Amino acid sequence: MRLRHIPGAEETIAQSPFVIQDPQLHKGDWSQLFGNSAPIEIEVGMGKGRFIMELAKNHPEINYIGIERYSSVLLRAIQKRQELELSDIHLSNIYFLCVDAKTLDQFFAPGEVRRIYLNFSDPWPKDRHAKRRLTSPQFLAVYEKILAPEGVVEFKTDNRGLFEYSLESIPAAGWSIKEQTFDLHHSPMAEGNVMTEYEAKFSAEGKPICKLIAGR
Repeated sequence: MRLRHIPGAEETIAQSPFVIQDPQLHKGDWSQLFGNSAPIEIEVGMGKGRFIMELAKNHPEINYIGIERYSSVLLRAIQKRQELELSDIHLSNIYFLCVDAKTLDQFFAPGEVRRIYLNFSDPWPKDRHAKRRLTSPQFLAVYEKILAPEGVVEFKTDNRGLFEYSLESIPAAGWSIKEQTFDLHHSPMAEGNVMTEYEAKFSAEGKPICKLIAGR
């Protein structure tokens, strides 16, 4: 995945009050940072942040953490967050991290996360890159380390091949698929759905959106 680098992105991230600079210091104690004991939900690969910020606005009773490894993409989420602040929308229940999803267990204690959202992840279509897919056994093993016993992973994609791969890889890793659909917007699973930037674009083009919810 090749992204255009935006000059100054790293500096903006390092100075932003919305980004936690040393997340390992909060492992097992995120409730102190948020100032409450509300459940924690995270989005891995949040992109520009539309989805998770909308969740934070709709659910002040839940704490959210957006994960984005690419600085130029995270910069866009910071800018969106700043726009909300200027519009007098102050969200105290959301922070961002600039880290790789492979290292999540370095920042969250066992059972500390209630829900993980994976939205329109890179499909990595070549077989030799399968381990990079966010629904691969390698990543599921990381999620298992931080999810609460009743925790779940919610996955949305427009990529049919990646979805079919996930329908096989998730049970093979010892997880169970609780719900699934190949056409989210025309299924009961659409109730309460919050769209991402990609989802809005693909849906407008008439592409069906696939979704599954999985637990251990």
